[in-house]
Amino acid sequence: MTRMSSGEYRWEPSERWVRGRIGDTTVVDSRHPRLVWAPGVPVPAYVFPRGEVRADLLTPAADPPTDTAGTYYDLTVGGRTLANAAWTYPVDELADTVGFAWAERAGEGVEHWYEEDEEIFVHPRDPHKRVDVLPSSRHVVVEVDGDVLADTRHPVLLFETGLPIRYYLPAADVRRDLLTPSPTHTGCPYKGVASYWSVRVGGREITNLVWSYPDPTPNTAAIRDLYCFYNEDVDLVVDGERLPRPRTGFHRPALPH
Repeated sequence: MTRMSSGEYRWEPSERWVRGRIGDTTVVDSRHPRLVWAPGVPVPAYVFPRGEVRADLLTPAADPPTDTAGTYYDLTVGGRTLANAAWTYPVDELADTVGFAWAERAGEGVEHWYEEDEEIFVHPRDPHKRVDVLPSSRHVVVEVDGDVLADTRHPVLLFETGLPIRYYLPAADVRRDLLTPSPTHTGCPYKGVASYWSVRVGGREITNLVWSYPDPTPNTAAIRDLYCFYNEDVDLVVDGERLPRPRTGFHRPALPH
């Protein structure tokens, strides 16, 4: 694929058949989508030729954002109007395309997305990103303030482009008596929907420190029901070596108030 750019925007064509639906209404049905990387946004978005979207459902936005460039549209389906749910990027080469908000990522938007006949979630998968899951016999110890939260010689390591190694640990090797279920759930297009736990240790509670995928995607099936701790917030000792806490743009999801 040829990747093109204009200023800080980058894009490339995709050969996938992409559809988006709200309820029973197909909002977009495209065999010529493009992936766009907008400035400051770490994940790609799809845009579609205007002839492959339901333009009759779009009207110029009644109250477009003033702090973001581009042309915005309100999307009306079944009598319900979603404000600023579609847009055109401020790039001449993309002027004939339309992008849409994804409900899982934006809170409101197109609810269901499909690549070919597989439903995808949260945002398009980046074709330049790899996610590899490998069983290992490394000795992994997880600590917080000297308290051991997990100790295993049977981790599963998940390598994801741009992120530190994530160590997924068997339930039997995790101090689950220190875990409290959280109502928080997050979605990942590569792994599925995660459930979270908070940890009570040393007289304090650390919210959403641990997560697990009860029903991961087929490509990451090996992490099913395993527990993972944010490297950024715990001390990891791997084969006797204490690892530095990585600095990433990743933050633990906050509990709702």
